[in-house]
Amino acid sequence: MRTFAIEEDAVADWRLGTTTVGEDGLARCNWIRDWSTDPALRQYHDDEWATPIDDPPAVFEALSLGVFQAGLGWTTVFHKRDAFRAAFHDFDPASVAMFTDQDVIQMLGNPKIVRNRSKIESTVHNARVVRDSELDLAALARAFVPADHVSPADGASVPTRSPEAAALTQVLKARGIRFIGPTSVYAWMQSIGVVNDHVRGCFRAGPGGQR
Repeated sequence: MRTFAIEEDAVADWRLGTTTVGEDGLARCNWIRDWSTDPALRQYHDDEWATPIDDPPAVFEALSLGVFQAGLGWTTVFHKRDAFRAAFHDFDPASVAMFTDQDVIQMLGNPKIVRNRSKIESTVHNARVVRDSELDLAALARAFVPADHVSPADGASVPTRSPEAAALTQVLKARGIRFIGPTSVYAWMQSIGVVNDHVRGCFRAGPGGQR
């Protein structure tokens, strides 16, 4: 299961409310789009965001898409996920680590992804770090689960960073991971289920903020 991180500027409208009840009777976080017009977003909310995952390619994908998301609107990258997966060999770290300069040039000519050399090269570099150090990203992230996390009361209460995310960022950078910061790392923690920030009342929220 593949996940993606929510960007603050793309959820401004969501932060004004709490939940929306769908035609199926389930209350969901009041994100910016109407569920009926964006089924991919609904599926992502229901099945992916804040769902704990351990699959190395899926965890690396979530980290990498956060790299590409930097400075861009969230939905821009969200709706390019299939193209990114095709370009980056389903984000298998060992495969991406083998990319050459020619592969980078080829991706710079791919209009279906975000064509930013620094972000592409950072993703390849990060894959090499994961491969060469046999880094278990999911296990490392779980070591920074907050002890007292609770479900946000509403969208405005959803954190964009945390002390744990800041500490994890420093550990990742020390390991050699590039193009990350406390905000993107916290979003990564949300996306892979290290924290569950579905708002109170959403069917995906749970006791203490964990599903």
